[in-house]
This record gives sequence, C-alpha cells and structure tokens, in this order.
Amino acid sequence: MKRMIYRTIHSANEAMTAITANDLKTKGISALESALEEDGEVRVSVRGQDRFVILSVDRFARLREFELLDAIRETREEYEAGNFDVMTAEEHIRRLLEDDEA
Repeated sequence: MKRMIYRTIHSANEAMTAITANDLKTKGISALESALEEDGEVRVSVRGQDRFVILSVDRFARLREFELLDAIRETREEYEAGNFDVMTAEEHIRRLLEDDEA
C-alpha cells in the first residue's frame, strides 16, 4: 500500500508534512502521530486542496508564546509613542459602553 504522507516546501528552507483527508480517515490518529513526529505540524489536504493545519501541543504553545511576545512589543511601542489615555476604571467602562452604542 502506498504511503500517503509527503513533504512540501511552505517557506524558505522549511518543509511541512502533509497528509490527505482520506489517509486521516482510514488511518486515524496514527497518521497524525507519525506525521507530527517530523516537525510538529501537518497540513491536511481535502480533494487536493490544503484545508487544515494541525499542530502538536508543543508547537501550539510556542506559537502562542510568539503571539503574546509580539503583543507585548506592540504595547510597549504604543506606550513609548504616547498612544494611551489615563482614566479611572469607571471612565474606561463608560467609554467602552459608548463605543458599543456608536
């Protein structure tokens, strides 16, 4: 039987393992486990089109960490540029409610 797991280039010098939806359907979690061993992420194609990406928990945690670090960096830049308002909690809630009504 032909193995349905293959690798393709998705960015410079980096490859992502891919499996077909049919392979996932017939082999189940074992298809994912063997594919995730490669690099922690797998593309799932449906009828020849890439439709989903599945990440290992470790890979997902790293992605979230990068997102949070980026949010912290962006917040620091806004703070250093003076793009903020000083107000009480009550004023902030009132402003949020006003924005909802607009």
